[in-house]
Amino acid sequence: MEQEVIKKKSRGESREDDEQEKWVHDSSLDHRGRVPLRASTGVWKASLFIISIEFSERLSYFGIATNLISYLTRVMHQDLKTAAKNVNYWSGVTTIMPLLGGFLADAYAGRFPMVLLSSILYLKGLSLLTMAQFIPSLKPCHHPGICTHPTKTHEVVFFLAMYLISLGTGGHKPCLESFGADQFDDDHPEERKQKMSYFNWWNFALCCGLLLGVTLIVYVQDFVGWGVANLILTVTMAITIIIFYWGRRFYRYRVPEGSPLTPMLQVLVVAVRKRNVECPSNPALLYEVAKSQKAQGRLLCHTNNLSFLDKAAVIEGNEDLLADKQPNPWRLATVTKVEETKLIINIIPIWLTSLTFGLCMAQTSTFFVKQSSTMNRNIGNNFVIPPASIHTLSAIGMIICIAAYEKILVPALRKATGNERGIRILQRIGIGMVFPVIAMTIAALVERKRLREVEREIVRVERVGYLSMSVFWLAPQFIIFGIGDVFTLVGLQEYFYDQVPDSMRSFGIALYLSVIGLGNFLSSFLISVVDHVTKKGGTSWFGKDLNKSRLDNFYWLLVVLSGLNLCMYVLVAKRYKYKSVQRNVIGGDC
Repeated sequence: MEQEVIKKKSRGESREDDEQEKWVHDSSLDHRGRVPLRASTGVWKASLFIISIEFSERLSYFGIATNLISYLTRVMHQDLKTAAKNVNYWSGVTTIMPLLGGFLADAYAGRFPMVLLSSILYLKGLSLLTMAQFIPSLKPCHHPGICTHPTKTHEVVFFLAMYLISLGTGGHKPCLESFGADQFDDDHPEERKQKMSYFNWWNFALCCGLLLGVTLIVYVQDFVGWGVANLILTVTMAITIIIFYWGRRFYRYRVPEGSPLTPMLQVLVVAVRKRNVECPSNPALLYEVAKSQKAQGRLLCHTNNLSFLDKAAVIEGNEDLLADKQPNPWRLATVTKVEETKLIINIIPIWLTSLTFGLCMAQTSTFFVKQSSTMNRNIGNNFVIPPASIHTLSAIGMIICIAAYEKILVPALRKATGNERGIRILQRIGIGMVFPVIAMTIAALVERKRLREVEREIVRVERVGYLSMSVFWLAPQFIIFGIGDVFTLVGLQEYFYDQVPDSMRSFGIALYLSVIGLGNFLSSFLISVVDHVTKKGGTSWFGKDLNKSRLDNFYWLLVVLSGLNLCMYVLVAKRYKYKSVQRNVIGGDC
């Protein structure tokens, strides 16, 4: 009799496993609003469509962003300081806007519709940039040979197009990456491992877009024409939008759940209201809904940090907990909602200590590119590297490092540590934060050498032109930044997707992007402060002429700031508590 019971139980578990293998029960839906069939939706078959449009967007972004300072100084005749600030402002807005786009997608629109709408806005911005180069009345100058200032019409159209691209990026970037990660089921062991690889290969595609953007597109901009380059970007974006839409039947979709900020506000209000209530010593006595009652999302395990918020889940005698009636969320919160609130509070210190990394990265698209424009960029007798193409070295370093990390380092670390990621996410980010300290140190030393060459070759002999010093002196700092990106940037993407509540994953990716965006704003602010202070001392570090500036001193300042920030990050990361998901019903495996 006992053996018969065991057999029946075994058959029941087998049927449950078959059901789990056949269908995806992670609250996602297919394009017809049904539970997705695992074999025909999601994973790499869906992600490849998503990655294709990311490649196109990054091709456009880096093709524009890396050479933007050259356009502003050479075509629109802005001085170095003004051009650097305009680049930083645009880059900042472009990477801050995703906070709005991510929130709207998570709360109301959904990720797929937001990506589609944003891509169309992006396409309109690229189309407007293209028209500004071909339509005579919109061109920068009516008489290019004697032009010292662009026409007002061109300025308006140009910046309108650029900020239309920023608006498109606001919905595109946070939703596309999180939509791609949604194609993998966290509760399926094999798909969960594939998701960890997804972030690495996502950045591989990103780097391929960067590589072509800073080589092919920048070369066309400098030696063929800005209009032709913009036309290539416009056509490429239009094609990939069609590809992305065509793959819709393979995708797994998440239904927006309303504002994710409301439940957090409810937890804070209830915790304050119950501030005098004693928490039970046994966390199992705190309120949580049954697994069968929870329509969407996963249950989270109780943690001991920020214990004040646990008061929101304390059950008082007058609270109605009937199975068919949910309690008022402004009077009683679940453990899961409390833990989701803790997650958001816990990521704030990590986000703050990541901003200095974004500050250092801002230099690669402004001052690093401007330095390269003053140096010897000849390869052989006939070919000259465009200044912005020096970014190629960063992309190559990142591509090689991603492949080595995914294929060599991760398998070895999995065996050594027993962790399915190889190393913890915050350890990966922390390792990457060492690289900006090294890169900015090298950048300061190289810039000091460049200034000595300026003194010897230009100032003393009163010569005009490029230095004999090769642009490849900048190679180490770009390559080191590329390697650091594999650890810090990829780690931040995974962290802000994984460690936020399930309902806020687009907003989480937006938080990652805001690290880079605020880094650009901080760079502009720091440039203004340093310029103001050094002017009082006699000579500004940021002159109109790069050869009379002192960027080496500015780089040393960034070395100090990065080193201090790294120490703060280590202290914060050591105290961090990771998200813990219940795999079974309440009281099950945490």
